[in-house]
Formats: sequence, structure tokens, C-alpha cells
Amino acid sequence: MAADRQRFSVALAAKIRRKLHARLQGNATILAGLGMFGLIGWSVAVPTLLGALLGRWLDARYRGAHSWTLALLVAGLVIGCANAWHWVSREDRAMHERRDGE
Repeated sequence: MAADRQRFSVALAAKIRRKLHARLQGNATILAGLGMFGLIGWSVAVPTLLGALLGRWLDARYRGAHSWTLALLVAGLVIGCANAWHWVSREDRAMHERRDGE
């Protein structure tokens, strides 16, 4: 019974610290989240567009049976999605480290 109370007290204290930290951050957290959302969008869009542009250039220079535009567009999309996954994973790890460190 005493162990349960101790665990409850520790969990409650951690929750209170997180809530106070969130209040101190205020709107900065929302703006940071929107900024991260935009960054992730651009990290997917830029490699995709660069792949398509390079593919169009290659298609204009070297005619062939296969489309460089389509192949490099898909490659750019894959690279962009991997880049976005990296950013989200890093932010998730940092968020959990901050939460667990308190």
C-alpha cells in the first residue's frame, strides 16, 4: 500500500512539473509545432521537386524508353520522406528525454 502511494506521488509530481513547464512555454510551443510542421513539409517538397527538375533535364538531354522524371521524382519523394521521418524521430526522442529527465 505504501509503495503504491509512493509511485502515485512520484507520477503526480512528474505530471505537475510537465504541466508547469508547458504553461511557462505558453504559445511558443504552438508556434514551434507549426514551425516544425512547415519544416517537415519543405523537407519532403524540396527533394521531390529537385528530383523532378533533374529528371526533366535528363529526359530532354537523353531520350530513352524510361522516364527519368518519374524515377527521380519518386526517388526525391522517398528521400524527402526519410528526411521527415528523421526530423520527427529526433523531436520525439528529445521530447521524451525532457519528459523523463524531469
